[in-house]
Amino acid sequence: MRSIARSLGLGSAAMALTALTALAWPGTAGATPSAAAAPATTASLYTPSALVLGVTAGDDARRGTVLRAVTLVCAPAPGGTHPDPVGACAELREHGARLDALTAPAADTACTREWNPMTVTADGVWDGRRLSYAHTFGNACGLRSTAGVLFDF
Repeated sequence: MRSIARSLGLGSAAMALTALTALAWPGTAGATPSAAAAPATTASLYTPSALVLGVTAGDDARRGTVLRAVTLVCAPAPGGTHPDPVGACAELREHGARLDALTAPAADTACTREWNPMTVTADGVWDGRRLSYAHTFGNACGLRSTAGVLFDF
């Protein structure tokens, strides 16, 4: 019984506060807070495409040492901290979420067989869908020899 009386008291106080707020809010006299809010609309006409790209020393991006990271935004216009956002966005549009094509070595590549792994990652949203990608190269030469510019930073 005691808790019912206590909750009624708090409920009455909350209703009184709501009524005072509605009356005192400038420009909304008599209007409820939901009626005064702006209607929900789509803020843009493009599909979100923004990624965080990283290079990590080691064969596991979660346990390795992050050496470099950049942001890449492709919509509405290329941007971010990537050194060549226009080229990187063009590659992504051409290949979509199939990033293995962008980590393939160039045709004239010659690297040693030294095992000093480097892992590249891409995390974010591409064409409105979640994207999480990781690829491990045997060494820095393998990373530098990719044909594209997406991971060239």
